[in-house]
Amino acid sequence: MVRVEKSVSIMAPVEKVFEYMADPKSNLDFLPGLMDVRDIHETENHIGTHFNWTYKMAGLRFEGETTVLEWVKNKRVVTQGKGGISSKWFFSFEPIDNGTALSLAVEYEIPLPVIGKLAEAVIRKQNEREAELALSNIKVRMES
Repeated sequence: MVRVEKSVSIMAPVEKVFEYMADPKSNLDFLPGLMDVRDIHETENHIGTHFNWTYKMAGLRFEGETTVLEWVKNKRVVTQGKGGISSKWFFSFEPIDNGTALSLAVEYEIPLPVIGKLAEAVIRKQNEREAELALSNIKVRMES
């Protein structure tokens, strides 16, 4: 399993950042490679909320489903993705002077039989850049 960790400071209140991130459709705005979010089924306490997605990595399309495992309003969200790419996403929100410290950790399994061993290092670097870009996209949207 590969793990990517990134963080960013955003000049917007935690509540605003969390509310934006709480909408599964917002993933389309900030996640490079995410092509579609559909069939959203929300629960009252958010735990168990799930949706289907289509993601493009290394030129290949993957289908899957994400489920919310943990939800602590304005503090933490943990989701698990299953399907073409298995992943676990950890978002942490912390108030700082004039804003929010947003941290992201993603654990995922690269589908090696599909992409091949030689492409593994390239995919890892690409996913590192995409995690940075995702946080940068959130920052731009929240600060504008």
